[in-house]
Parts: sequence; C-alpha cells; structure tokens
Amino acid sequence: MSVDNIRVGLIGAGANTRLRHIPGLQGQDGVEITAVANRTRQSSELAAKEFDIPVVYGDWLELIEDDSIDAVCIGTWPNMHAPVTVAALESDKHVLVEARMAMDSSEAHEMLETSVANPHLVAQIVPAPHTLAIDATVIELISSGYIGDLISVRLHNTAAGGFPDNERPIHWRDERVLSGNNAMQMGIWYEALMRWVGPASSVQAVAQTIVKHRRDTYGRRFAISIPDHLEIICEMVAGGTANLTVSSVSGLVPEIDIWLVGSEGTLHLQSDKESKSTDRGIRILGGRRDNETLTEIAVPDDKRGGWRVEEEFINAIRGTENVTHTEFADGVKYMEFTDAVTRAWQSGGKVNLPL
Repeated sequence: MSVDNIRVGLIGAGANTRLRHIPGLQGQDGVEITAVANRTRQSSELAAKEFDIPVVYGDWLELIEDDSIDAVCIGTWPNMHAPVTVAALESDKHVLVEARMAMDSSEAHEMLETSVANPHLVAQIVPAPHTLAIDATVIELISSGYIGDLISVRLHNTAAGGFPDNERPIHWRDERVLSGNNAMQMGIWYEALMRWVGPASSVQAVAQTIVKHRRDTYGRRFAISIPDHLEIICEMVAGGTANLTVSSVSGLVPEIDIWLVGSEGTLHLQSDKESKSTDRGIRILGGRRDNETLTEIAVPDDKRGGWRVEEEFINAIRGTENVTHTEFADGVKYMEFTDAVTRAWQSGGKVNLPL
C-alpha cells in the first residue's frame, strides 16, 4: 500500500455514510473510494452511481477479499460490526467502523483483540459527535480545578425524542437482533462522559419500555424489548456519582441537560438551538464557590472542536497522527458499560466495572 494513494471500500452505505464518510473521504487528496457493498446489489449500484464509485460488490466478503483495497469504512447496523471488522483486519485492511462499536462487550473484545494482533493497522470507531465542539474546554476546566473534586454528574438526554409515539414504524435501534444491548444514545453519552471525568466503577439501573409494540413498513407487529426510558446510577472511578436519564419518550424536556457538580464549582451544559456558542448548540454555564449565579463560559475559537473523523483516519494510516476519536479500547469500555446497564436493570442489582 502507498500512503500517498489510499483505496477505500464501503461496506454499508446508509445515511451517516452518505452524509459524512463518503464526502469526508473523497475530499482528501490521494484517497479514492473504489468499491461499495450495501445490503442489496441494487442499493449498492445506486450508491455507486451517486458517488462515482467504480466497483460494486453483491456481497461484503467479496469486497474484503479484494487485495487492491487498503481500508474499509463500515456503515452497517451494529449486528455486522464485529464480523466485518474482524474479517477486514485479518485481511490486512485498516478499519473505520460506525458507532455503536458492537452488539455487546464480548464482540467488542473480539474486535479489540484482533486489532491488537494487527498493530500495523488502524482501527477506529466513529465517535460520539454531540460534544466535540466543547470537549476541550470542558476537559480544561475540570483539569484546572474549576469544579474541584467531583461530587456528582446529572445527565438527561431525550435522544431527540418527545412524548411516546405509538405510530412510529419500527427502527433498527428497536430490534435487539440488530442493535444488541445498545439502547438509544446511552453508550455514546457515556463515551462523552469518559472524556471528561473517566469511567464508572459500578452501575445500577431501572428500565421502562413504554411503547411495547411497533409495526414495520408491511404492517407486521413486533414486540419491543429494548428500553425507551432508562434511569442509571453510577459510582465513578475518580470519585463521585453519576445519575443518567436517557429517554426517547420524554416530551417538552431539553434534549441535553448536564450538571457537573464539584467541591469548588459547578458546570451546566445545556442544549440551546439558538446559541452560536458551539457548533452543536450546547452552551456551557459555570460558577464557583464565590459566585452567586452561573454565567456562560465562552468556548475559545482555538479550543473549538469539530467533525474530522475521516481526516483523522487517513492521517493515522499515513502515520501523521494517532487516533483519538475513538480508539477500540475506549469502545470496549462503553460497550462494557452498555452490558452492565442491561444486566443491572434485568437483575435489579449492582454490576461492577470493568466486567
């Protein structure tokens, strides 16, 4: 492989692949998307025509076996992430795989072990994007002692939902055979929290499934076993606790509402679609022991992050930077958290981490 000319194959060409990965890869010098294998040959041909991709495969294994391809971008549902990732790495191909990492932590560990066995290959997970713009500022504030010792985190995420909608057709995220133990945006918000305050050491949880059945496009009725409302309590490795509410059935509740409370100060992150303070519409409010109220904390331009997933992936292949968003080791941590939450609400008990 020449790092000057990198040939990428797409396995799965869904919404995020079309919106982000294809333009992001094709926009870089010396990078060419040479093949695509989607769920059907017809959908593969449509993607190839739309994005000027020269080769169409009817099966993803055929793409993996193409020795002319240097790297694969996996945009499938989570049920295919582990088998495709493992096959690609074992076929000497770099891997960029869509979040969520896998169906469960067992698959995630297999992916990590295969990556470790092939250290010359780049293995990257698409990161949780919600906080990219503010991450550096939040991390700097916490690291500099702004909040002191962490006492508690309170996170409420409505997963862009509203009041229960019984008429919405079934989505892959509602089907355990496609999404595994992943529920709503639980895992990717835990990934963001780990960037700021580190991982949890234990988990307790209560789950509800408010909408118990959904229909597919043919009108067939399916029972739903994945929760649409979760209440999670964590003990944190670094001290303090975290209380996470993740819901897709909470109407008139802000999409993002996060409190980081410490011994010396408090940070409040809240969704604000009108605010220009961040790219994602999240603003930071803060106050310390001597303040009477919270005030907005500006995100400096030189600290403002953003989406550069495909650039980071290609740069890592070329050896000019390391993967930070997101490494497989961090993906394993959020998949273990996902499994721990599932075990906790199913058993009614406390689950310690790591598993």
